[in-house]
Amino acid sequence: MSKRAKVLVVDDDPLNRLVLEKTLKAEHDVFLVENGEKALTFVKTTQVDLIILDVIMPGIDGYEVLVQLKENPITQAIPVIFISANHSHDDEAKGLELGAMDYITKPFSPSIVRVRVRNQLLIKQKNDLLETLVSIDGLTEIPNRRYLDENLSREWRRSKRSGIPLTLILMDIDYFKRYNDCYGHRAGDECLKDVAQALTAQCKRGGDFIARYGGEEFAAVLPGLDKSEAKSFANKLRNAVKSLCIKHKASLNADHITISIGIATTESGQVYTEQTLLEEADLALYAAKDTGRDKIIAR
Repeated sequence: MSKRAKVLVVDDDPLNRLVLEKTLKAEHDVFLVENGEKALTFVKTTQVDLIILDVIMPGIDGYEVLVQLKENPITQAIPVIFISANHSHDDEAKGLELGAMDYITKPFSPSIVRVRVRNQLLIKQKNDLLETLVSIDGLTEIPNRRYLDENLSREWRRSKRSGIPLTLILMDIDYFKRYNDCYGHRAGDECLKDVAQALTAQCKRGGDFIARYGGEEFAAVLPGLDKSEAKSFANKLRNAVKSLCIKHKASLNADHITISIGIATTESGQVYTEQTLLEEADLALYAAKDTGRDKIIAR
């Protein structure tokens, strides 16, 4: 792998932890915890690429840890390798049925552990790449509608738990059909790419992102921004597109490409579900277009 993977070892036996750390530390960053409770706490704050999980431990056993990992959307994709002194095929089958990727019996061979860990990490790397590809818009190379829906849902839940505001911005390139009719679809594709990159360049915070919403529409998800801050950010987006100076002689409101923007934020008190947030942003965008375009309207 191109970067060192993070491997979490969960085993109540200090000797096993030591041996596994020694076995893997040359190739990977290894973290050690002695029980299931600490493992579940650890993955809440630290992203790991693979977990080596002992089956029999005091407190909650490895099976229960795996069940809880699979129930959490944030940790469900982490590959888990069970390690156990129990040689029963029934126990191995149970672990695999619960979602473990592999099962190693004790005493284990360090060389076998290294190979199996390497194999699982390679599989994860390929799966992560596929997941990224299906979440990226093929034309503009920014997140697509699928990615937007998944991440908006996650940020909505986080906003609801924490009470921090969440802003959604919808944007539409003004008179884009006229642009395509005037300059051709190839020029239209280049315009979409340029606008996508200009919008994305304005996202400086880790949680912010721009996605292609569909056609000539784009969306921005902005955790932690209140209504006033959202308006300021929207103005940056609007100016970034204007600064491209893409000629649009067929436009009815300017001689260059512009965008209309609709803003919805949970802070407004009108929003009760993530679907309502989308609907509010869409209504605001419609109002921006209906009142002359190249405008920002916040609900």
